[in-house]
Amino acid sequence: MTNQNPTDRLRNQIKEVVEELHLSPSVYQILKYPKHTFSVSIPLEKDDGTVENFTGYRAVHSDLLGPGKGGIRFHPDVNQEEVIALSMWMTLKTAILKLPFGGAKGGIIVDPNKLSKRELQQLSRQYVQNIEPVIGPQKDIPAPDVNTDGRVMGWMMDEFFKLRGRNVPGFITGKPPVIGGSEGRVEATGHGVVVNILQAMNKLGMDKGDNKVAIQGFGNVGSVTAQTLYEKGLNVVAVADIDAMVYDEEGLNIPEMIDYAKENGSLKGYTSNENSNEIFEVDCDIFVPAALENQITEQTAPKLKASIVAEAANGPTSGEGDQILAEKGVFVIPDILCNAGGVMVSSFEWMQNDSHDHWAEEVVNDRLEKDMAKAFEEVFSMKEANNETMRHAAYYLAVKRLGDAMFARGWVD
Repeated sequence: MTNQNPTDRLRNQIKEVVEELHLSPSVYQILKYPKHTFSVSIPLEKDDGTVENFTGYRAVHSDLLGPGKGGIRFHPDVNQEEVIALSMWMTLKTAILKLPFGGAKGGIIVDPNKLSKRELQQLSRQYVQNIEPVIGPQKDIPAPDVNTDGRVMGWMMDEFFKLRGRNVPGFITGKPPVIGGSEGRVEATGHGVVVNILQAMNKLGMDKGDNKVAIQGFGNVGSVTAQTLYEKGLNVVAVADIDAMVYDEEGLNIPEMIDYAKENGSLKGYTSNENSNEIFEVDCDIFVPAALENQITEQTAPKLKASIVAEAANGPTSGEGDQILAEKGVFVIPDILCNAGGVMVSSFEWMQNDSHDHWAEEVVNDRLEKDMAKAFEEVFSMKEANNETMRHAAYYLAVKRLGDAMFARGWVD
């Protein structure tokens, strides 16, 4: 197998499924490229009076099922190909969940830790100023992603209001509840990951109390996943962030670790830390990659001892790594299903904004759990019917729904 970038790998997977389903070749041609990509240069005046240019992107892969939907990330490794790949994953993700959205993604090449609060806010506002023509509640709806949160969404919403001259809360999701955000949105992705893990454990006959969990990544998704698993009685034995790994075969005190990470910025210095890359060698039954792309590779996949891999991050497994996991018989819950809780609750937020309603957190969480469990069951049933992996079954369902929608709209014969 040759090395491929995520975009090419996605295209090959989509093409394979289109051919398997005997769909019109036009379906693949439509899904092969994004509808549009937008690249912007943002000259930011720094606190010392100097000006530094930052590059930002926004891509809409598809608006077949509805307006584009996808997060905005701030990271030094952001690039246009990554943004396109992530927008393609969003198209598949929303199709699996039967949400009224297409796929989109955005980002800025920046290390937010090197900016002051004022600089970060100004960069966020200037980004919105630049992409304003291509976003909106019926065109493309941003949300948080890596290194962005409700505070950043609030700044962006405020800037969009100024540009439009009116209140348009549904233009962005992941906002603080006080300005129209949904209860439970911050925790939604992690909660969805846990729903998928519990569903998989049930299918595989695994008992909660007898299984060990290792989590790579301790940001929003990783920490919420760890906390929720901890509360549900699972034994989280290892957690790693970019600086360190913490391991205890008897189980970790997750609430204490979350407090420590918030206070110190990372897990470095919490007990006797080990190298974060050693997370792949931990003796565990469930492994949760909740960091960045391409973490489970041909180098790391052979080291994993887990029976279940729950992809809390987007694209954490390379093509080579995925093949190795399949050969080992590992039950992989693919990213386009596993981490879809965030976009699901974003859809709830969008609906609440549209109807000028506000749901209680219990209502949000109950609907999230039911809808995620239903989506898991549909993918699992497809897997069992075709004796395929969960990833292939998820792609099969998503592409079939997209193909059916294209036919219904007259895009293909």
